[in-house]
Amino acid sequence: MSLPYELLIGLRYTRAKRRNHFISFISLISMAGIGLGVAALIVVLSVMNGFQKELRTRILGVASHIQITGIDAGLADWQSIAAQAKRHPEVRETAPFVQSQGMFSVDGDVKGALIRGILPDLEDGVADFRKTIKSGSLDALKPGEFGVVLGADLARSLRVFTGDKVTLIAPQGTVTPAGVVPRVRSFTVVGIFEVGMYEYDSGLALIHLQDAQRLYQMGDSVSGVRLKVDDLFKAPRIARELVAYINADAYLHDWTKSHANFFRAVQIEKTMMFIILSLIVAVAAFNLVSTLVMAVTDKQADIAILRTLGARPRSIMAVFMIQGALVGCIGLGLGVAGGVALALNIDVVVPALERLLGIQFLAKDVYYISDLPSELLWSDVWGVTLIAFVLSLLATLYPSWRAARVNPAEALRYE
Repeated sequence: MSLPYELLIGLRYTRAKRRNHFISFISLISMAGIGLGVAALIVVLSVMNGFQKELRTRILGVASHIQITGIDAGLADWQSIAAQAKRHPEVRETAPFVQSQGMFSVDGDVKGALIRGILPDLEDGVADFRKTIKSGSLDALKPGEFGVVLGADLARSLRVFTGDKVTLIAPQGTVTPAGVVPRVRSFTVVGIFEVGMYEYDSGLALIHLQDAQRLYQMGDSVSGVRLKVDDLFKAPRIARELVAYINADAYLHDWTKSHANFFRAVQIEKTMMFIILSLIVAVAAFNLVSTLVMAVTDKQADIAILRTLGARPRSIMAVFMIQGALVGCIGLGLGVAGGVALALNIDVVVPALERLLGIQFLAKDVYYISDLPSELLWSDVWGVTLIAFVLSLLATLYPSWRAARVNPAEALRYE
């Protein structure tokens, strides 16, 4: 099967050994630049996707999809509110909680923390604390025994282990003739959990619901009810629909509102990194302009001969567009292959670099996630490929147009 002569000449110009080796060198640089830019863009987008997924997973392992909280002093009849919420067909599990601030004191060291009272059996339905327990057990939280499960970093800062005693100071004081005296209670550490997010590992403690009600003098009331739904991405719609089911004065918050700043920040960062790295791909693609301009200057005699043989300007333009597009496609292919391979193996590459260099890229006390996650989305790969290919084609237009305007008589005058 015969191929168009424009394609044959363009392929020949690409693979032929040129008299001017500098042009070949510039072509290789352009090819490498496009490949590096495309690979960097794919890896960064994959890391941002992984970061967003990991952040969502870890937050929702501790938080809840939807939270119903009381307006004033909490919810007095949480059982009926939980039953009303479960009437919604997409609500899977419910669990009550008591939440307030407190301070732990051990041998003169004082650390503030968020105290959350839970029912261990019901909490398993809305959170994944049991999977994060490093020592002890969540089942050791029993009413009246005043046990506490601490975050790993909080326990480390207090220098306590499972079985040790800690003193919990509640900010709500008790009024006495001598004034307001803060409520103090001794707790036994019955477990230590590690979610992997510094915010929770360093500032969250779990106690039994009844112990929290006694400590904060809430009677039978709770701070609210946590819900788990079938699809976490439908939580905003379900929260709006639950208004018709709940017969109580309460606020409803879904996870997108409670932690909107995290996910909005990640999305903005991903968009900005996409734009910045796309500019890098554009710079590499437009290196093709200089490559093709020099190629056109080097091949003016060939262009003139083709014109005298009857080649139309449009055909001359196609020859150099094919040459530039081929260089861009080779770089694009190498970049996609390298970027996909690195994105799929970044969990191996990054720890190896950290061990080699002796540094930690993501410090646990600075970032919410201390390891570098990655999630490759093929939609991102196809988007990057399309943008790089279009930029490579645009870079060939001016040199090709200039080649089409070569005057055969002027080009052959000094040959």
